[in-house]
Amino acid sequence: MTAAAARARYRAGLREPTSGVAPGLTQANLVAVPADWAFDVLLFAQRNPRSCPVLEVLEPGEVESRLAPGSDVRTDLPAYRVWRDGLVVEEVTDATPHWDGLVTFLIGCSFTFEHPLAAAGIPIRHQELGRNVPMYRTDRACAPAGRLHGDLVVSMRPVAADRVADAVAISGRFPAVHGAPVHVGDPAALGIASLDAPDFGDPPEVRDGEVPVFWACGVTPQVALLESRPPFAVTHAPGHMFVTDVPDSRYDTSHGDDGPAS
Repeated sequence: MTAAAARARYRAGLREPTSGVAPGLTQANLVAVPADWAFDVLLFAQRNPRSCPVLEVLEPGEVESRLAPGSDVRTDLPAYRVWRDGLVVEEVTDATPHWDGLVTFLIGCSFTFEHPLAAAGIPIRHQELGRNVPMYRTDRACAPAGRLHGDLVVSMRPVAADRVADAVAISGRFPAVHGAPVHVGDPAALGIASLDAPDFGDPPEVRDGEVPVFWACGVTPQVALLESRPPFAVTHAPGHMFVTDVPDSRYDTSHGDDGPAS
């Protein structure tokens, strides 16, 4: 499926997690806030680049992404969360009625490097099971910025112990979409009490001989919204991303001059 075809399906109302959709193309998290909160979000992202690598910022009221010509960020994701005073008040498949001059941030997503992992023979378990990726709030505080503060969120993928080094090396080539893991092994080291109870997404299946591997996650700004309680925001629903037309190879730093455009 092409990215444009996927966006058309979501614009028509289909709701599904996007892991594995349009493989080889970059996916992005979304955070949209009123203009008077935009600097806070930008500063938060600048101070926490591992969890919030910014791919694009749309100007107030702008809805077409340069990463996907012809797109509409109000309709082309499978699901959105509407936030008021730090609480999710609604989940919708069309955010158009809530869009009034918002500044939109598109943030790199680890779904982008799942295709290179799979191509290297490292299975993506949540795709195999038809589930959303498990995501966990950690006890690691992000660097505060302006009015925003909150804890790091991580996504987890189980990896065979003898392939962990490969997973680290492959994902490490993609710093614009979270890069290498932030932790490998015991979830308690991140303050995660149980892998079976993710804060977002679906419970994982970790098999014998596998190690839990944790990557910084673009849901981190949503915890900042929860903690900092801005009056209004719209985000993607966790696991339901914006699928762009940009090949993941653009963000592969091993490609030298073929890496990210400025």
